[in-house]
Amino acid sequence: MSIFLLFLILFVLLIIGVPVAVALGVSSLVFILIEGVPSVVVLHNMVNGINSFPLIAIPFFILAGHLMNTGGITNRIFAFARALVGWLPGGLGHVNVGASVVFAGMSGAAVADAGGLGNVEIKAMKDAGYDSDFSVGITAASSTIGPIIPPSLPLVIYGVVADTSIGQLFAAGLIPGLLMAFSLMIMVSWYAKIRNYPKDERFSLSNLWFAFKRAFLPLLTPIIIVVGISTGVFTPTEAAVAAVAYALCLGAFVYRSLSIASVLRVSQETIETTASILLIVASSTIFAWILTANQIADLFAHSLLGFTDNAVLILLIMTLLVLILGCFMETIAAITILVPVLLPVAVQIGIDPVHFGIIMILNLMLGLLTPPVGMVLYVLAKVSNTPFERCVIATAPFLIPLVVVLLLLTFIPSITMWLPNLIYR
Repeated sequence: MSIFLLFLILFVLLIIGVPVAVALGVSSLVFILIEGVPSVVVLHNMVNGINSFPLIAIPFFILAGHLMNTGGITNRIFAFARALVGWLPGGLGHVNVGASVVFAGMSGAAVADAGGLGNVEIKAMKDAGYDSDFSVGITAASSTIGPIIPPSLPLVIYGVVADTSIGQLFAAGLIPGLLMAFSLMIMVSWYAKIRNYPKDERFSLSNLWFAFKRAFLPLLTPIIIVVGISTGVFTPTEAAVAAVAYALCLGAFVYRSLSIASVLRVSQETIETTASILLIVASSTIFAWILTANQIADLFAHSLLGFTDNAVLILLIMTLLVLILGCFMETIAAITILVPVLLPVAVQIGIDPVHFGIIMILNLMLGLLTPPVGMVLYVLAKVSNTPFERCVIATAPFLIPLVVVLLLLTFIPSITMWLPNLIYR
């Protein structure tokens, strides 16, 4: 009965718009008071939940993304993507996807991609005569590549909760991220054909070389991070610090586009964002502890395995469950709550935790494109001055290629596991 009340209070609070961290904390506290659990348990679990060395990577990756954005590097990335793929039919749609792939190696967050590149991309597409729904839809869909291609904030959280190598998770995300980009570019080509969208500009080696030179140093960021982690030069956490140092050097000394005032401003924004993330982690840790202490994971596993022992069907059920809950829950909260419940079942049917992590994160990224939570949609509604409802409708067709990629990754593990197996095993 107490467990039922726990979930009932949580979902009611979420439905009426209470912040996720508060909803998790209040529902957990009510359960603890009803069960007579010592209140010190709450503080103990909250502190332990955020007392993790890998979590230090979160503020540094956020800061690196903000510094790249503020330092004018976003425009250089967009210009390079424009010279590289702008000559294709529906050119700016392809540029949108290409820029997100590059920026993914710097920010590691879908919302940062949508807020940073989104403003530049949507304005350029509208000025070129692209339909508003297409501009918003492809910008929203391409932003989900950010948390899949390393570095990735959700993968860091998953690695901590699942006690899985973050380096292997980063390696596993590279090919799926590129596959997502390829599928979206196919969708862009289809739109370009039926709506007769133009090519952005003629292909020119001289223009490509010029754009490449301007964007060369920012393009090194993901290479430095991935190579540094895979070769053991630094850990994923230390890679985040290296990314910040590199972004500061580019903005302050190379491009001279960062001032002391702008650095202080982005530092404050980073602190605010990090505080909200860690509060969610701390609150969801209590919630996850309650589920574990009451053996909810074991009950779920027994129920699911009692229903069927078919690994494919079980994986489909878990994928559908995460997909549905991702529409209603914030990504980090969903990871910290669902992983302790679902991962043991996945391991029991022979799914690698790294493979399951990529499937789970991509599932939750689709949740960012669907109401009622849909954080990317809210950001783009503000950036593009488009009503939220229109953003939802505009983004819906672009869910099709992303769902196809999700199914491919789910049932062909080698797509995800080839690179981490090559590097680490």
